[in-house]
Parts: sequence; structure tokens; C-alpha cells
Amino acid sequence: MSIRRLPEHLVNRIAAGEVVERPASALKELVENAVDAGATRIAVVLSEGGTLRIEVADDGCGMTPADMALALERHATSKLPDEAIESVVTLGFRGEALPSIASVARLTIESRVRGSEGWARTVDNGVVTREGPAALPPGTRVMVEDLFARVPARRKFLRSARAEYAACLDAVRRLAMARPDIAFTVEHDGRRVLAASQVEDRPGRVATLTDRALADNSVAIDMEREGLVLGGVASLPTYNRGIADHQYLFVNGRPVKDRLLMGAIRGAYAEMLPRDRHAVVALFLDVPSDQVDVNVHPAKTEVRFRDPAMVRGLIVSGLRRALDGAGHRSQRAPEAALAMWQPETPTDRHPSEGWGLPPQGTDLAQETPAFAGVTALGGSVRDHRPTFFSAPPQARAEPAWSPPPGATSFPLGVARGQVAKTYIVAEAEDGLILVDQHAAHERLVLERMRAALSGGTVASQALLIPEVVELDEPACDRLEARAAELSEFGLDLERFGPRAMLVRATPALLGQSDPRGLVTDLADELAAFDEALSLKERLDAVAGTMACHGSVRAGRILSVTEMNALLREMEVTPHSGQCNHGRPTWVLLRRSDLEKLFGRK
Repeated sequence: MSIRRLPEHLVNRIAAGEVVERPASALKELVENAVDAGATRIAVVLSEGGTLRIEVADDGCGMTPADMALALERHATSKLPDEAIESVVTLGFRGEALPSIASVARLTIESRVRGSEGWARTVDNGVVTREGPAALPPGTRVMVEDLFARVPARRKFLRSARAEYAACLDAVRRLAMARPDIAFTVEHDGRRVLAASQVEDRPGRVATLTDRALADNSVAIDMEREGLVLGGVASLPTYNRGIADHQYLFVNGRPVKDRLLMGAIRGAYAEMLPRDRHAVVALFLDVPSDQVDVNVHPAKTEVRFRDPAMVRGLIVSGLRRALDGAGHRSQRAPEAALAMWQPETPTDRHPSEGWGLPPQGTDLAQETPAFAGVTALGGSVRDHRPTFFSAPPQARAEPAWSPPPGATSFPLGVARGQVAKTYIVAEAEDGLILVDQHAAHERLVLERMRAALSGGTVASQALLIPEVVELDEPACDRLEARAAELSEFGLDLERFGPRAMLVRATPALLGQSDPRGLVTDLADELAAFDEALSLKERLDAVAGTMACHGSVRAGRILSVTEMNALLREMEVTPHSGQCNHGRPTWVLLRRSDLEKLFGRK
């Protein structure tokens, strides 16, 4: 077959396939044009998730009739004054968005330059159908109707109206986050769903567009290195989400989804978050134009850095410095913790650091005033007196007269006490076992839930007072669509207005769980699912999220009986050696390790 030139209408449709993948893609291009036009107010109106209608109105500089005609031609732009594309500072610059959209939809542009009359032009799937005067305030209004109506092969691959609406809202949210000096509003099917007024600070805009609680659970990022400036906000490790969709990245004010930047965030939080949890961050990176290439993707969502290693190092260092300043540091590995132990002789101790013991058999309470209030417990000595120098006790124990167990009877030993209300101390045949009570119980709850689901459904426990959980509208839509499947897991939900869900019952296996945190995390999980998959096909993710909320939390005091019951169940439960996040649930300090610590070897 000989080579031939493609007809103009086919060229436009091919370009549309690169630039306009879905309604959110078209909306992003139109809002970027409004931002580049110098707008201070941008209003977005959507119908049926943008598939039926997208409207973007701004108060920017506007266009003359001649400019409007040029704007609808391919590769015509006002954003490149010369051929130095590497120096572009605007969001858009390719000159493909408007003609590409107009080739697969009915596009109407109305615009007015201050001091002039307004003008309108309509293009229906590549054909100009109307042109003439229009009445409107200074600025531009663009309407896109019936996207892909005449391209059925493209339209059938669109997702549901709810899913497309969620994508549109996310696109506007990211652009609004980058420009706090511009007021944004979004209406969907006649309802106001987003309103962001002009503010001066980025953290305030980020909190408005994400979660109000982020303002109290985040640290500010501010770092500069060799001309690169990093700013924004990052959540504390304890404030995290189930998916990475709450990470907003900007390069020179441009929203991007860059693997390098996301990998740097994971690296910064690597030792502070479980593998399936993700920080909430909004990072703004300003880079000299000659250090970054923004022209590597038709939709301009990816960038390429001249020195990616320096960019990654800047992000990791900036995040860690801010988090360290807030007092949240990574935990040491067990080997490193053992290395921190140092042998010490009694004569080296300061009197404020402890009390020496008199000879065995002495009545401590009568013979030594310093030991008034000391009682023997399980063969040990405990001082109950509060003193000026004494640190608050961080461990507890109860009488435990059982002999050290044999490995064949109780592999995980018998409980001797609890440290920091978090770690169970057990004595085994070959040494000392430390158990993370939360991580261990989380695995046990997950295995119980799996067993219950294999037999049918999980039993539910009705709440005495149903709890209202406020979420954004797309999250509520996802939960409502999966409510019947969630009921099989024992979670009874129903819609309670546009932005709230009502929790009537929770899985009985979870006991006194936190419904609010559970529903919020499940909404995040569902956002990452393929709509074609059932929840049972994603059993590990859903059940694991529920198990985390139903497990014994760190900080809860357990009796020796409860500790032993947990150990016995771990011994007969599959996979109990690791929690649902991949961390170990218990560690063994062998007798030889203890002897090394005390200089016996």
C-alpha cells in the first residue's frame, strides 16, 4: 500500500484520541486555558459526569473574533511567543485542545474582550455551524455537548456517569490546589459540589480541597537546593489513607502524576508507614525551566527532569526533615535496637536512676525506709512509691507461676507481662518472645473473617445509634454502589444525603470498632478497584481493612489471661507470623542473645 496523506478530519480525530480521553481530559484543557487567560474566577458546570455537557466560564482576557477562529485551528496558540518551547510557563501550549475537542463534540465558544462586543462560534464535530454576536460579560465561556456522540467506538469505553464525574472533580481539584489566587466553583446536575474562594496560602487551599482535619495533622514543607524549591504540606504518619490518590504533585504549578515523585514520597515514608498505607501530601516543586521538560506527554501529565536524582533527594530530604521536626521518626530494626544496649555496673549508676537491692531475705519494708511500698510479685520486686526521680512505669505484670513451657506444648511461650501497653512479653523454652499485640490480633481477625466468608456471610452487630460519616460525593457514590456486597461482610450502610453515609451495623467480629475510620478507609479501597471486580474477588484488601479496625489496639492493657489466649490462638492460626501489612507479629530473643547482652558470652 502506498503512503498517503490523511484527511484533515481524521487527523483531528487522531489528535483527539491523544488529548481527549474522557470528559475529565476535555475539562482539564478548558480550565487550563482559563487559568492561562488570567482569570480570577472560574465556574464549571457539568451534566451527567461531563458526558452530556461541560461548561467552563472565566473572567479572563477574552478573545477577539479573529483570535477565536485561529484558536480552533490545530497548532495555533498565543502561549508561545517564540520557538523556545523549553521556556514555556503556561499550562497549555500545544494548540491542540480546542480543535481536538471540536472534532468529537459540539463545541461553542463565547468570548468578549473588555471594551469590545462579544462573539460566539459553534463547531459541531469539526464543522462550523454558527457564528455571530453574543451577549456576555468580559471573559470566555466554552460549552462542550454530547462528547463522542458521533464516535460510538470511543463513547462505549467511557465509564459510568458517576465515575466520569469523580474524574472531572479530581481534575478541577488539582488545578484549584495549584492556584489559590483563583476562585473555583463546580456544579454537577444543578448542585454546587465544590466552592473554593481566593486565598493567599497554599496550605489553606489544600485543606479546603482535601480534608479539614489535614490542617491539624500535617507539617509544612519548605526546602531549597541548587535552584530547586520545594513547598507544600505533608500528613503526619498517623494520618494516612488506603490509596495514593490523595497525593497531589505539582511542577512549576502544573499538576502531574510522575513516578519519580511518587517513588520519592514512598521512600520518605518507607520506615514510618505500612506498605499498604499512603501519606496525604500536596507538594509544589519549582524548577528552572531549563531543568525540566514538560513536552513529553500529549496531556502534559508527565515531566522529565535533567537531574532526577537531585529532585528525588530534595523531596526525600524535605519530607524527612519536616517529619523529624514534628517528632515522628522511623523505628529501629530489632538488630539495631539490640546494638543500643550497653552493659553497666551498679557503681556506675546515679542514685536517681534506681535503687540497689539489699541482701536476699531482708524485709525491705522494715529494714530499709527507701523500700517502703515495695512488694514482691511473681518472684520479683516492685516499688510502688512515687518519687521525684522515678520515671512513670511503662510495663505491667501479674503473678505468673507457670514454669517455662516446652516447645512442643506452647511454641510462643506463656505471658509474663506487657511493655508500654503494646508488647506482650512471653517466656518460651529457648528465650524471650515479644509480641506486637495489635499486629498479631489484626492477623487473627482477618483469618476469622476469611473463615466466616467461606461459610456464607459475616455476622453483623447493629449500632445502638447509627453513625453518620461525612465523605465527598464520589466516595459516597462508590460505597452506595457496593452496599449490597458490603452487607455480606457484615457492614450495613445506606446513603444519607449527597455527602454522607449512615452506618447501621458493623461486622460482629470487629467488636467495638471505629465506624468512621472503617468507612473512610473502605471508600479509599473501592476507588482503586476495577468496577468489574466483586468485593469477594478483592477479599484480602477489604477484609484486611476491616481487620485493622477490629484488632486490639496498641495502648490497651491486657490481663495475663488475655495475653495467653492471644498466644494460643496465634499458634493455631495460619500466617500468624506476619500482620496484614507484612510486618512481623513477634520476635524471639534467644537465650544466647540475652547472655550476650549481659556479657555472659
